[in-house]
Amino acid sequence: MSDEFLNIETSKGKVVIKLRPDLAPKHVERVKKLATEGFYDGIIFHRVIDGFMAQTGDPTGTGTGGSEYEDLKAEFTDENFGRGTVGMARSSYPHSANSQFFICFEDASFLNSQYTVWGEVVEGMEAVDAINKGEPPSNPDKMIKVSVKNAA
Repeated sequence: MSDEFLNIETSKGKVVIKLRPDLAPKHVERVKKLATEGFYDGIIFHRVIDGFMAQTGDPTGTGTGGSEYEDLKAEFTDENFGRGTVGMARSSYPHSANSQFFICFEDASFLNSQYTVWGEVVEGMEAVDAINKGEPPSNPDKMIKVSVKNAA
């Protein structure tokens, strides 16, 4: 099986995420489904904490929204949340991930085994680093177009 990637055209440039179905098959399936449906297109980065992570995937831009689909059961692993790791956001309830996700700016190993890792940035971390900071940012960046690609 060839690798698959999530291509995100952001207002700061292109970001390519290698999908990790070996770690979280249900979460990868959900992200691919939402991307293919155009769900993520135009959604802002609503929570961006310098030195920690950039969060997106909420159609309301408030941090409380999600897709029409049921929440996902957690797929926790011991995979390290390092720079460029992509994890699924959730509420305090472990099985509440839906559509929101975050990209780590720096090592966030304190999240290990508590959040689902489903991808890693393989291109465009400089675009992620440039995303406007804030909770929410006063001038939020957004995902312009999100698509799924197979490795050539």
